[in-house]
Amino acid sequence: MFCLNVNHWIIIIITNIAFIINNKQLRVSRLFCCFCRAPKPPNDEVVSWRQSLKKLLESGQLAFREFLKTEYSEENILFWLVCEEYKTITSNTEMAEAAKRIYTEFVQVDAPRQINIDCETRQEITNSMSQPTLSCFDKAQRVIYKLMKKDSYPRFLKSEIYQALFEPSDTVG
Repeated sequence: MFCLNVNHWIIIIITNIAFIINNKQLRVSRLFCCFCRAPKPPNDEVVSWRQSLKKLLESGQLAFREFLKTEYSEENILFWLVCEEYKTITSNTEMAEAAKRIYTEFVQVDAPRQINIDCETRQEITNSMSQPTLSCFDKAQRVIYKLMKKDSYPRFLKSEIYQALFEPSDTVG
C-alpha cells in the first residue's frame, strides 16, 4: 500500500469536497487515475471487484467514479466517501461545520450535487442539522449504497471502463 495525500486526491479527483477531508491521509492499495496517470491495477485486483461493491470501493473507487460520471450519478460515490470521512471526526465544532457542508452540497433540495433520497430521510437530516451527530447521514448513506449496489454496480461490471482495465498497459515498464 502507499499513501496519497488527500489534498492531491481532492484537488485532482474530487473537487468541491476538499473542505471535508483537508489534512488527512487516504490509504489506497492501487490507483487507476486518468488524471495523475497512476498505473492500472493488476488483473487479479480488477477481477476481485466482481465479488462485491464493498470490494470495489476498497480499491477501485476511481474507476467506479469515472463510470458514475458517464451515468451522471457521480454524486453518489462522492456522498458515500464524504460520509465515510465524516464518521472519523472527533471535534464537535468540526462535525457541525462538516455536516453543514455535506448538507449544503448533497442533501438540501436543489443542492449542487443533490443525492436521490426519499423525502423522509431528507427531512430527518434537515432536522438534525441544529445538532448533528456522527450518525446523522447514516440512513442516507445506506440508501445511496443500496442504490449503487443495485443499479450502478452491475452496469459498471459490464461497462467499457471496467473491461478496458483488462487490456494490456500502454506503458513499457
